[in-house]
Amino acid sequence: MKRFTDVFFGLILLSILSPFLLIISLVIKVDSKGPALFSQRRIGRNNKEFVFYKFRTMRTEAPNVATHLLKDADSFITPFGKFLRKSSLDELPQLLNIIKGDMTTGDCKWIT
Repeated sequence: MKRFTDVFFGLILLSILSPFLLIISLVIKVDSKGPALFSQRRIGRNNKEFVFYKFRTMRTEAPNVATHLLKDADSFITPFGKFLRKSSLDELPQLLNIIKGDMTTGDCKWIT
C-alpha cells in the first residue's frame, strides 16, 4: 500500500509542479552553464545503490565532494543555488526517485 501511495501522490505532485520545475530548470540554465539536474550515486535501503536527483546548485567545476568538506563552499554555489538551498526547492527532483521506487515520501525532508 505504501508503494501505491508513493507512486500515486508522486505522479500527482509531479504533474502539478511540472511547470514550476521547468521554470526552475530554465533559471538554473541561465544562471550558470551545465545541466539543471545534479545526479549522484547513493546507497539506499538494503545497501542498494541508486541514482539520486536534485537541482544543481553548484558550479560545474566544483569538486565532487560533500559541500561541508569544501574549504570555501560558498564560492562554488551559484547565486540561484543559494536560493534553492535555503528554500529546499533543490530537493524537488526527488519526486523522480519516489516514483522510481528508490525512495519513499518518508525519506524526503521537504515532505516530512
